[in-house]
This record gives sequence, C-alpha cells and structure tokens, in this order.
Amino acid sequence: MKDKIAIIGLGYVGLPLAHAFAEKYEVVGFDINQSRIDELKSGHDRTLELSDTQLADIKDKIIFSVNIQDIVNSNIYIVTVPTPIDSSYRPDLTSLIKASQTIGKVLKKGDIVIYESTVYPGVTEEVCVPQLEKVSGLTFNTDFFAGYSPERINPGDKEHTVKKILKVTAGSTPTIAKRVDALYASVIDAGTYLASSIKVAEASKVIENTQRDVNIALINELALIFDVMGIDTHEVIEAASTKWNFIKLTPGLVGGHCIGVDPYYLTYKAEEMGYKPNLILGARQINNGMGKYIAEQTIKHMIAHDKKIKNASILVLGVTFKEDCPDMRNTKVVDIIQELKTYGCAIDVYDPWVDPSEPKQHYTHGIISDPFVAQKQYDAIILAVAHKQFKLLDRQAYEALSKDAPVLMDVKGIIDQPTWRL
Repeated sequence: MKDKIAIIGLGYVGLPLAHAFAEKYEVVGFDINQSRIDELKSGHDRTLELSDTQLADIKDKIIFSVNIQDIVNSNIYIVTVPTPIDSSYRPDLTSLIKASQTIGKVLKKGDIVIYESTVYPGVTEEVCVPQLEKVSGLTFNTDFFAGYSPERINPGDKEHTVKKILKVTAGSTPTIAKRVDALYASVIDAGTYLASSIKVAEASKVIENTQRDVNIALINELALIFDVMGIDTHEVIEAASTKWNFIKLTPGLVGGHCIGVDPYYLTYKAEEMGYKPNLILGARQINNGMGKYIAEQTIKHMIAHDKKIKNASILVLGVTFKEDCPDMRNTKVVDIIQELKTYGCAIDVYDPWVDPSEPKQHYTHGIISDPFVAQKQYDAIILAVAHKQFKLLDRQAYEALSKDAPVLMDVKGIIDQPTWRL
C-alpha cells in the first residue's frame, strides 16, 4: 500500500513539504487556521514560499483542511508546527503538544509520526510520544512509531528550496529509520543522511543555528569594538576574508524563527541537566542587544547634527527579520523602534514586502505606504533590512527624504558614505 501523508501545520515549513510530497503521494495539508486554509484553497500563499503557479500545480493532488476527519486515513503524519520561546526565553512546546494530541485522536496501528519542528534532544520521545500514547491508547514502538527529520527551510530563499537541501532523517527503530529515510529520499533530490538516533538528529538541527548565532555574535562584538575605535567593520571583514579559511559574516540583527530562537532550546536542556552554556548564552546576550545599540547610535548622531530628539521623526526602512522576505517572526527591528520610542521619537516604518493593511501577529505599529513617492521628510533614516528595493536606490534618494542635514543609519551596508554604518 502506498503511503498517505498528512502534513500538520502549513507555514513556511509545512507548505513547501506538502508540495514536494504531493507530486508522488496522496497528501492532506492540515492546519487549525481556517483563514490560512481558505487562502491556500484560493491558490495563494502569503508567505511567498510557493508561487500561485506552484499551488495550481497541486490543486488536484492535495487536500487543505481544518477537519480532523480528513487525516483519518493517513498512515504517515509529519508535524511542522512552530516551536517558539516564551518571554523568559524558555521553549514553548504548546503547539507541538497540541499537534501530538490531535494526531493521537486518529492514530492507528502501524502509523508513523515524524516531527520536523526544531527541539532540544529528547523532545520527540520524551514529550511528544507520551502524548500520542495517552490520547491514542496505543503503545510506542509496538503499535505505532516515530521519526524525526529536522526542517532546513530558509524563508525567502528560492535557490535552497526543500527538495534541494539534504535531509537528515531518523527513526525510533532501525527498521522505521530506514523507512523514514526512504520516504524522504523519494522526494528530496539532494538526498538524505540517516542519523543513528532521533536524539542525534534533534541535536544536529539545534546546533546548526546555534553555531551561526555564536559566529554572528563574534562579528557583532567586533563591530562594537571597531565602532569605538573608529574603524569601518566592513572594510576589516573584506581585508580578513582574503585568507582562505576566514568565515565571512557581516554584523547585524539576529531574529527570525531559527537563529534567534533555537539556541535557547539547547541552553534550556543544558541548564536543566546542570551545565551552564556560557558561550552560547553570551552570544545570545550580544545579539539581543544590537537593536538597542543601533537606536542609541541613531540618537547620538542626531544630537551631533543638532537634531531635536523629542518628537523627532524617524523613518525605519524594513521590518521583516531578513531581506526579500515577508517573514516578521521574531524580528529584531522592533527592538530599534521600541528603544527610539523611549526617547519620545515619532517612528514611521516602511517595508515593501509587508502589506500595510494586513493584521500583524508579530508587530503592531502602523506601516506606511511608500515614502519615496510622498512629501514627508525625516530627521533620521534607518536602513534596517537589506531588501533589494532599497539596494537599487542611491544616496540621493535617501537624502531627499531627509530634513536639513541627512542622518542616514545603515545597518546592513546598503549605501555609500552613510552617516553611520554598523
């Protein structure tokens, strides 16, 4: 019998995965958000991970539903729900637990539940599986089985798409591990890597982004040091990168659903087991402080240009967590805005990738229409996100938006000769 697959969660990870599997399998895309289901049924994906053409291609091959009865006949359940952190930087497994409980209601003998959500080592077997057992009344590794294959989606990246990224896989028994690996190998062109256990696969995912977070924190700290020294960090990086083994990264804000979140999953588990991960936590502290630092530098340079601070008008360009992408999850541009507001500044935000009329889950401040076609001028302009639309503009375009002496704060190295560059 050919596998019937249910994808649980249709966000940035689940939808592209559903599209890949729908080319060869019967697929149900399940999500608890009715508006998301309605949107996908209408043939549009607001995350822009799939084009309208790609959605049209699978229109007759996939069912989008909020009805649990539509996943009853599936035998493979793949969970792709978000795993954020709470206000205390602790893992929030609520969606993962609820998804497991939902699957437990329809779980049958012989079924396999595969998790893709980023977690700390042990979550699949120690948190999720007990929920499956409790709700279904079935026994793990006797009646049903589990797998883990960490997502590697890079939002907005049209080159490294799901089928082109090698997939790590794992299963709860040697036989199931091979079956899970074969399932993914049937749709992932880049191939698969079978890990020795679910915990190894879980750990491999969480350190991918932890490593990047620590590396960026180093560059950010160097940028802070060089700023004090009056040295251009970007020039230093260009010089250093002439060595073959130098890792070329640039300073900036570290947000999003992965790099700014995943390290806390690892540190949480490490501290629970009695180990203090000082390097990782130190990196997080540095990266979390960059928004405040950028805001402080903006105020400092406004004062140097004789700008009045209270009620000053400041334009922030870009609010998504990364360039050329509408994803606003855990965006650290908000940190800049909130800090500037403590000085009494009036903030306008423009982002060509964000619909100003769309309700925001992650950002409540009003987003204005294109300021480059308006008449308003600003005391300072912060180029926070390196969207391609901003890169196409020259310095004169930004000066035209400025009151009196321009104060152009360049977070991402977008323009020549800014007032200040991180």
